[in-house]
Amino acid sequence: MADSEQGAPALKEIFNRDRVRHIARETETVWPDFDAKRFVKLATEGLDDLGIMLRMRRVATSLHETLPQDFHKAVTVLEDLAPRLGHAFVTISLSEYVALYGQKHFDRSLEALRYLTRFGSSEFAIRHFLLADFDRTLSVMTGWAKDENEHVRRLASEGSRPRLPWSFQLKNLIADPSPTMPILDALKADPSLYVRKSVANHLNDIGKDNPDFLLEQVSGWDRQDRTTAWIVRHALRTLVKKGDPRALALVGATGKASVTVECLAVQPASIRLGDRIALKAQVRSRSQDRQRLVVDYAVHYPKKNGVSRKVFKLKEIDLPAQGAVDLAISQTVRDYTTRKHNAGFHRIELLVNGETMGETGFDLTI
Repeated sequence: MADSEQGAPALKEIFNRDRVRHIARETETVWPDFDAKRFVKLATEGLDDLGIMLRMRRVATSLHETLPQDFHKAVTVLEDLAPRLGHAFVTISLSEYVALYGQKHFDRSLEALRYLTRFGSSEFAIRHFLLADFDRTLSVMTGWAKDENEHVRRLASEGSRPRLPWSFQLKNLIADPSPTMPILDALKADPSLYVRKSVANHLNDIGKDNPDFLLEQVSGWDRQDRTTAWIVRHALRTLVKKGDPRALALVGATGKASVTVECLAVQPASIRLGDRIALKAQVRSRSQDRQRLVVDYAVHYPKKNGVSRKVFKLKEIDLPAQGAVDLAISQTVRDYTTRKHNAGFHRIELLVNGETMGETGFDLTI
């Protein structure tokens, strides 16, 4: 529902026929013996029926059919090719090659992934090595957390996430997240926002299965450091949305809110898909003390079998004693690749420090 969520229509077209031909031309440039025509034929066969991840893998398998069969020679070609592709997601196909065909060449493969991640993240590929030889791979990744390159440091965190989107889960880390804590500890004050986002997302993954462990870990971190405080705040977002009092306290919220919510409404009250709505409310203090409040809202999406509730962040506010603040957000209600709307009443809750303080909603016609 939120405008900040970017839809991705035809995302698979990143790997369209023009892109495949571009990969072929660039590969031929770095390795003149490359059979570009055969590569294009292999990579585009049945392309229309493949989603983005299968297209990415198809590029990798087609490269395997047309590059030198000696793994070390092939990887050298890939490393020469990576800076020429000009698209980070496209370059992931090169790391996928390493994941598929480099299991028997551990040292060379991880060296290649460390290099390739600078041009397109190796986060998906490294997980195959974690699955095959967890301790050995994690040991190398722990060293990457101290690398001078931010892309390599991010790979240490992102590749070892328990629940990395678009990839398989690491069940052993869901059961026990402690093995990756040396990586996260090393990166908890990283100067790169790119890295900090990954650390926060990794910690947020941990909190979905092991909230007590997450809270224990971050409660001991120096939140006077602005970079660490930023990570902690974003790491706790799921627990904050659930109203976990310990998480709320760690982000500075003042416990149970002493407020009333007035004038809560959605306008218009009835819309069609693609229309814009505005959610407005006034939050008024009933306390003689200043309050630090985390305000979110939850939308209940009608489904064919029940309702799906999703919580969105609205605002964090410092509310003075007996003070009031007006809140508003405006957005377009449209379908996304990750969420399709159904007709019906969409109930909205306004949450203050995790507690429902008011409800409204709108009717949607498809």
